[in-house]
Amino acid sequence: MYLNKSRVALVGLMLFAMVLSLLPPAAHASESGPAIPAVQVEDAAQVAGNQANPHQGTDYYIDATLGNDANNGTSKRTPWKTFQKANETVFQPGDRILLKAGETWNDQQLWPKGSGAKGKPIVIDMYGNPKDGKPYIAAGGNVENPVRYENGDFKKDKTKVGLTGAIVLQNQQYWEIHNLEISNDDDFATDIDVSAKEHSVVRDGVSITINADLLGPGDDKIMNYFRISNLYIHDIDGPTDWQKIHYGGIVFQVFGEKSYKDYDEGAYYFQDVRIENNHFYKTELHAIQFAFNWFYDRDASSGEYDETGKYHEGWEQLWVRTRDLYSRDVYIGHNYAENIGQGAIQLANTKNMTVEFNEINGYLQRYDAVSCGLYLWAGADSVMQFNEVYGGPYGEFDGTPWDLEYTNFNVTYQYNYSHDNAAGWMAYMGNSSNSVARYNLSVNDNGVIVKNMLSTNYSPTYFLNNVFVYNAEQMDWFHDEVFKDTVYFLNNVFYNMSETTPTKWYRKEGALNKAVFSNNAFYEAGGVYSEQQPKDPHAVFADPMFVKNPKDYKKNNGVDRIVNSAANFKLKKNSPLIDAGRYNRNVGEGDFFGTHLYYGKGIDIGLQESPIGKKVKDPIDTNPIEDEGKSDRVNLALHKPIEANYTHPNPGLEADKLVDGNTATRWASADPDKMTDGYPIVITIDFGQPTTFDEVYLDEYTDGGTNLRIQEFELQKLDPETQEWITFQSKTDGMGHDLKLDDFGSVTSSKLRLLLTKQKESEYWTPTMTEIQVYRSQDADI
Repeated sequence: MYLNKSRVALVGLMLFAMVLSLLPPAAHASESGPAIPAVQVEDAAQVAGNQANPHQGTDYYIDATLGNDANNGTSKRTPWKTFQKANETVFQPGDRILLKAGETWNDQQLWPKGSGAKGKPIVIDMYGNPKDGKPYIAAGGNVENPVRYENGDFKKDKTKVGLTGAIVLQNQQYWEIHNLEISNDDDFATDIDVSAKEHSVVRDGVSITINADLLGPGDDKIMNYFRISNLYIHDIDGPTDWQKIHYGGIVFQVFGEKSYKDYDEGAYYFQDVRIENNHFYKTELHAIQFAFNWFYDRDASSGEYDETGKYHEGWEQLWVRTRDLYSRDVYIGHNYAENIGQGAIQLANTKNMTVEFNEINGYLQRYDAVSCGLYLWAGADSVMQFNEVYGGPYGEFDGTPWDLEYTNFNVTYQYNYSHDNAAGWMAYMGNSSNSVARYNLSVNDNGVIVKNMLSTNYSPTYFLNNVFVYNAEQMDWFHDEVFKDTVYFLNNVFYNMSETTPTKWYRKEGALNKAVFSNNAFYEAGGVYSEQQPKDPHAVFADPMFVKNPKDYKKNNGVDRIVNSAANFKLKKNSPLIDAGRYNRNVGEGDFFGTHLYYGKGIDIGLQESPIGKKVKDPIDTNPIEDEGKSDRVNLALHKPIEANYTHPNPGLEADKLVDGNTATRWASADPDKMTDGYPIVITIDFGQPTTFDEVYLDEYTDGGTNLRIQEFELQKLDPETQEWITFQSKTDGMGHDLKLDDFGSVTSSKLRLLLTKQKESEYWTPTMTEIQVYRSQDADI
């Protein structure tokens, strides 16, 4: 029999003291999470491998103690011993690979070949007495290493990528994997030195990949049907810095050596995947990962412009959407992850995904860079709900439990519970459409509540009916950057437990200019409100009157009781938040507790909709907040002819974007080496006839990699007699965002000219703007 230091049950009691310090927990019960056993004891008769094969395929048995590789492996009396025979076998649809309960396979990788078929998957599972423990694959790091550190960078070997798991499937489909214990480390007591690049390794628990370069003519390029459940995956060690490759407990990845442009559209993705009821402990980098990993998506040629003229770096992976490369129909539920090196559940490039009832107890434990606890990026049409995340560290970068990431389309976070995460609550990147966070509970996420926003969006973002309980003495800010597009905050509760420090709402001036607050509850335990307090015409400042003291929030309740945990923040029947909210179509159909929305004269503020009053069966938003603030003034420049002496050649960046009334589109000047005559940059709007105005609105474009660039500019009118241009306004202190100029009196001209005369000395790249708007007040001289 093989022995391993993590399996105390397999050694004598006299060795117990010697190995105890090296053990990962077999049934971990931390102070901040429930006990989740590594081995679930079942009746032997219920073990799948002890029952007849439901798919009429052949069963193959492996027993590390009594087996023999000379056997045929097709009965419990003639099992194989090692994984060698399984790795050499091409299994057929309906076959099962059954590992003996209580057995251990040290320093071995399981890579069975073949694919199942619809209704006839190939299954890896256990047989024998479940009281002996799950079959244990202890790969010991004895897997391929596809990464090497060379000339200051990480290089990948296309023949080895994806072959890094204790269990490997590559370009295979219709597989199930259940009821196993897995590790992949050669030294549980020592973490791999993150600073020693020569120690670069990649290890996974379960590695399921598509290697596009190894697919031949006629091979399927879409891999269907995977079921992974009831695994205990621990000690998956690897460097905790970024090696330009993903690795972790369960990893789905797509590889290709060339640029994505060299591969087919509508291919190279996974479909119909369920990952559930698994336990992860001390894995690097992630517990669960879905991603593309093309070799060349980060060079200058990999970026692309979207239909609005917005530029996306290659790593933002807009190309997944435009080329329809999303994985799809993915369910990730009821998993427990603790002590994870980087982001615990990091998902990407997937649509039609449901991620629910996952519990994360400690993430970013060994990774000092960007990541979050549970999030999706470059995804679509997906929901994250009923998840619980806690134990995240403080970080200068993201660090939050959740993240509204780049290039998401129709992604919703709802009914989630996060607490005791030092970095804050939600990271927010931008370049996304229809992002919604509603009915979430946050307690003691005291860093930055809504962190970042590095790009403009396609459409507004909605934060609805969330409850934030925090201590302003320990927090940084509510928001640390500048909201670049419209963000709506409706029906939220902001509850500051500090009796000495009011809420710090922002770090940068103008941070909340594009944030719209309405019908929120603001409660300061100290009774003093900040000078930065957001304007909310329908705010409630009274005590929300939760049914429990917010300081007595639940920490050890378990994610399966997440609704019970949230119940502390229901409202008393006389709460001032009842009927005090504002209905919006983006609130959905139910509150955190499944109650219909809504009852009474209006929706409630916070997590709960109290069933008080008449039920409004089919609510209608009769007073859309989206219509508020819209001026009935006429933008005199709207859709007027416009020209610029310099314009970037890429499509979507033309001068007419400056007069389309849409701040999500933009004009960009030519690159510096193409500005043959230098400054000024001249932009001219032709009104078609003499037009009187007394206000001009200007807005620069900024993004994650785009700074403010304009230092000096002038506004000029055309003299109708001399046809000379006359400057009526000039600025030398920059343009920036949302600049309204209305102190130049009344001007009449058939044309308006904007001269950009000087660029900021700190910037190399040339100016780019979103809008030029022109208005006339009622009392302007005509």
